[in-house]
Amino acid sequence: MKKLIAIASAALLVAGATPASTRKSRADNDIILHAFTWSFDTIAANMKQIADAGFTYVQTSPANTCFVGEDGGMALFSQEGDSVKGKWYYHYQPIDWQIGNYQLGTRDGFRALADSADRYGVKIIVDVLPNHTAFDRTAVLPALNNAAGGHENLYHANGFNNITEWNDRLQCTTGAMGGLPDVNTENPGFQHYFLQYINDLINLGARGFRYDTAKHIGLPSDPLDPRSKQNDFWDIATGRKGVRGLSLLMPDSLFIYGEVLQDKNVKEKEYEEYIDQTASAYGHELRQALENGKADIAALSDWHHPADPSHLVTWVESHDTYANAHESAHLTDDMVRQGWVWLTAREKGTPLFFSRPAGRTPEKYWGNNRIGARGNDEFFHPEVVAANKFRRSMAGQPEQIGTLDDGTVLYVARGCKGLALINISQKPQKIKMETALPDGTYTDSVHGLTFKVKKRVLTGKLTPTSSALIF
Repeated sequence: MKKLIAIASAALLVAGATPASTRKSRADNDIILHAFTWSFDTIAANMKQIADAGFTYVQTSPANTCFVGEDGGMALFSQEGDSVKGKWYYHYQPIDWQIGNYQLGTRDGFRALADSADRYGVKIIVDVLPNHTAFDRTAVLPALNNAAGGHENLYHANGFNNITEWNDRLQCTTGAMGGLPDVNTENPGFQHYFLQYINDLINLGARGFRYDTAKHIGLPSDPLDPRSKQNDFWDIATGRKGVRGLSLLMPDSLFIYGEVLQDKNVKEKEYEEYIDQTASAYGHELRQALENGKADIAALSDWHHPADPSHLVTWVESHDTYANAHESAHLTDDMVRQGWVWLTAREKGTPLFFSRPAGRTPEKYWGNNRIGARGNDEFFHPEVVAANKFRRSMAGQPEQIGTLDDGTVLYVARGCKGLALINISQKPQKIKMETALPDGTYTDSVHGLTFKVKKRVLTGKLTPTSSALIF
């Protein structure tokens, strides 16, 4: 029998682990589909398939009024000579906080999306980005300027100076990120105006928010910008505090998490008191294992984050790793699926599946290159669907994770109810391992593979770069 390297996560205090946050832990069966650049109408039209695939949340791209670039062209990313112009990132350049933009759809379209989600039992997360405005400050609309008490008051005193030292918290939370002017998120007028937008989304049906560039918005312990009296944005954004008579609606029913990319001096523990966070370092470790076709279980058992793992959003890749530096775009869809099975089979973390563009290849990142269109078919691939159903079926079951001794096969055992086997190599693998599953013959629901358990020893085979879910 091959040697097993196993870790019982419930009993292990891994490096970096800390006591649980005082905030309520999330359910361990939630699953997010990131419908990257899908229009509101497209998401609504595909809601039944999203629900049937086992996703409990769908995350939209930013819904706010945004900068209109390249004459409103709808390409994901145009290059010199392309007949259709455009860039996906224009909806990450706010010019006002009203629902609707030329890339994703109207306020009525969002309402219809929310109605469709409710019909199929799926909840909506909206990506929001109060940290900055568009590069072109002249495009900012008068209502937003007026709410902040004038255009200059909309920004931090340091807000036009580019960040040069990313681990300096004053620069990080008040300076311009990549040239994007940094909003004074502590300005009560801005806070009130932004919160009206958030509450409008909630009234239409949103039930969660992803805060873009969250680590660039100050915490109470951070140094103050000269134009700010107190760093209270997160108290207001999470409903602990009101502003000018307005408070966040239904704060206890919302899933709020932030893009807190890990680095030195990020203060993850203080962010944890307010919001869930992205497990960016863990995603990097997982991609390394997938790329190598071999995993170090010690690296994958450590969440590489000081927050309680029940407050982490996990991913194989994000829209940033795919669309910015293309760090993950070369990974094959098969590789991404095996990483997804690993994350989704695990007890902790809320996994997020990034929907890649339709028609994409490792060489052609943008695929069919259209904003608003549905992504490729991977979100309802049988392996993805099986992993999602496995997760929901295993809710409440403790996990044990491990690898076979050469690291090519990962496994996640959930009590005595289920087992996920993941071959991340490009060769077939014979499986012989101890298991808590009862004796019997099991058939994997995706590939129809047969596994036998006799005297608590499981035997079977895995095809290259594939998984088996036994439950």
